[in-house]
Amino acid sequence: MSDPFESHSDAPFAPSRAPYPIVPHDTQALALVPRGIYVGTGGDIVLRGVDGQTDVTYRNLPDASYVAVRALFVRATGTTAADLIAEA
Repeated sequence: MSDPFESHSDAPFAPSRAPYPIVPHDTQALALVPRGIYVGTGGDIVLRGVDGQTDVTYRNLPDASYVAVRALFVRATGTTAADLIAEA
């Protein structure tokens, strides 16, 4: 396999290198802190940022949107958006 970008440093605005599906859970932290979250099916996302003290709700997100947030938790309770992908 050839990767012409392997010598470039990773950055928050760079393409995702290891995306993974998010399964919202009320007490389990995400496996890796993502640089953002892709929302396949719109709705609300309840999450806690990596340095946050409380949960916040991103409301009324449209289908195929992107939230630029470094989340530690994505809560099941209150999250109505689906098909979430962590951009790690």
